[in-house]
Amino acid sequence: MELAALQGLIDRASGRRVVCVGDVMVDRFVYGSVTRMSPEAPIPILARSRELVMLGASGNVARNVSALGGQVVLVGVIGSDIEGREVLRLVGDDGGIEGALVTDTNRPTTLKTRFVSGGQQLLRVDVEETQPITGDTDARVCRMIRDVGPGAGVIILSDYGKGVVTDDVIKACRQTGVPVVVDSKARSFRRYGPVDVIKPNAAELSYATGLPTGADDEIEAALARALDLCEARAILVTRAAQGMSLAIRGRPVRHFQGSPREVFDVSGAGDTAIAALGLGIASGGDLEEAVSLALLASGVAVGKVGTATVTPEELIEASLAAHMAAAEAKIATPARMVEEVARWRARGLRVGFTNGCFDILHRGHVAYLAQARSWCDRLIVGVNSDRSIRVLKGEGRPVNDLESRALVLAGLASVDLVAPFDADTPIELIRAARPDVLVKGADYAESEVVGGDLVKAWGGEVRLAPLVEGYSTTAAILRMAGEGRE
Repeated sequence: MELAALQGLIDRASGRRVVCVGDVMVDRFVYGSVTRMSPEAPIPILARSRELVMLGASGNVARNVSALGGQVVLVGVIGSDIEGREVLRLVGDDGGIEGALVTDTNRPTTLKTRFVSGGQQLLRVDVEETQPITGDTDARVCRMIRDVGPGAGVIILSDYGKGVVTDDVIKACRQTGVPVVVDSKARSFRRYGPVDVIKPNAAELSYATGLPTGADDEIEAALARALDLCEARAILVTRAAQGMSLAIRGRPVRHFQGSPREVFDVSGAGDTAIAALGLGIASGGDLEEAVSLALLASGVAVGKVGTATVTPEELIEASLAAHMAAAEAKIATPARMVEEVARWRARGLRVGFTNGCFDILHRGHVAYLAQARSWCDRLIVGVNSDRSIRVLKGEGRPVNDLESRALVLAGLASVDLVAPFDADTPIELIRAARPDVLVKGADYAESEVVGGDLVKAWGGEVRLAPLVEGYSTTAAILRMAGEGRE
């Protein structure tokens, strides 16, 4: 999607009313470190360090709609328990979500607890009731839908198979006259009737049709079969790194390919996709525009840790990055640097930091940065602004402007991120990045390295990289000026 079209769609999405109906869950993430095995059984011991609680399933869809600028009404069922009260608190804390929740004293609130170390899930424990809701609970949910549905831009129906999406609930959604999009994990799509869009992933589409869903031709055959087996007007299948494929009745299948992105966590990416798809439809965009928005949003989501949300600003940044060269995409603001570091750390990667002017990049710089990168898994290079170089080196410097210097650095395989800074020292970047290893040239003493005391205080280390003799920017400038000749 072109940037102007994306910006227009995002602007129209702001404040649009969306109703999210379906299975509401609590997602709890318990993070910690594993350094030893239990003497009682062959299992790791997790030393808990922190815990994160957020809305999951249909609740996560609502979170994503809210983060993208929509106004959400969340319809679902909770239990009369601690987790149910947690859902109410989380809904209340999000200014974009209005709760229309039904309490069933005979059902527990669905809870998923994930134990995570080094970016890897060790165990997931589920508390749930999957029997369909009945009687008064079913009737109350249907009344909620009839009350809040009319006038909305779209209803997003999240069917996780936990019992809330009954035939009565589906019928109530359709009777509002509002476009209905479904995220389904069901074996049969027929039960949803003539809804506007059903969005399975490739595995779910294969499960529903009994057909393979690998290559494009297989996807096309499976989508044709799925349309034969249901009454939906369109089916959108999400295919991870292969993008998305859309089948609209009476039209050829269209394949949407996203930009390659480093994947950190696929948790909740489907929720982000259906939220963006629904909001795109609610904003008056055609279905192809809404799919492009969903593809871009899910691509941003998989670059985050956990069941994350996506903001309009991140969509714009992702769209710009998709049109950049790989080197340009490595140049980051301090805020994005912090986000990237968090993703790396969640995967257990060791982060390094170094800095300099790098005015005229030469052989010594390349060797120095390669050495620095060998001491870590990801290397951040802080690069001085033009102003700060003039303060350090005097008038006439730098020879190359900041953009040129940053792009050349970003083009090196040894450099993972370039972070420009305007201060006289990189101390604030170091505080923000909290590197595991701080690297400086061997022409410094360890006690002279800016930020070295901080890094050692939080358990990191300072390393001095050897320099290649005979190479320096100053010497190069003198040679070019003819002052280095005998």
